[in-house]
Amino acid sequence: MNSAVLRNLSYGVYIVTTLDKERPTGCVANSVMQITSSPATLALSMNHDNYTNACIKECGRFAVSILSENSDRGLIGTFGFQSGKEVDKFAGMERVDKSGVPIITGTCGFIVCEVIDSMESETHTVFLGKIVDGDVLAKEVPMTYAYYHQVVKGKSPKNAPTYIPETEAASDGVKDRAVYVCSVCGYVYDGEEAFETLGEDYRCPVCKQPKSKFVKQLGLG
Repeated sequence: MNSAVLRNLSYGVYIVTTLDKERPTGCVANSVMQITSSPATLALSMNHDNYTNACIKECGRFAVSILSENSDRGLIGTFGFQSGKEVDKFAGMERVDKSGVPIITGTCGFIVCEVIDSMESETHTVFLGKIVDGDVLAKEVPMTYAYYHQVVKGKSPKNAPTYIPETEAASDGVKDRAVYVCSVCGYVYDGEEAFETLGEDYRCPVCKQPKSKFVKQLGLG
């Protein structure tokens, strides 16, 4: 099977947040969907290996912040490529609480859910959440999974339900030329300036890692 066809399914890009006891935490997710309108209910798929999974089970609530095309790219790096078990992802970030859980500002909007049921698969938990709060924060275009890959040029965290193991150079259709790829988040540098001439203060626009984290790869087409 050509797993690339799965990218033709429609997904958004979200940050799911909850509480680790009193401390806020969260991760990036793209498998979120509304399943009923009355009562309004969401389904969220979360990998067993995500620290946020265990925190949602203990807290009983989670929030979904909807990223827009204009949202800070660094949010994806902060919440998608490091573990909340080891890092305070909200450090230095303004914290806003809604209905008892933290949400992310600078997004299209947020939805807060109370967990009412869950289902376990071999690798993921599917949480069913009754919507208890939500609001539109900005009238902007929501970021889609396709936009994230094609425009932001990022890759999915390995725990994402939609993760496809491959080199991002191949997926971007770059052939027979060297490209520079962030070893942390998979962003492919495509700026007008040659990568070698960039200053040492250059940072990956997705995960904010330094230039030293980029590796040279040959495009595979």
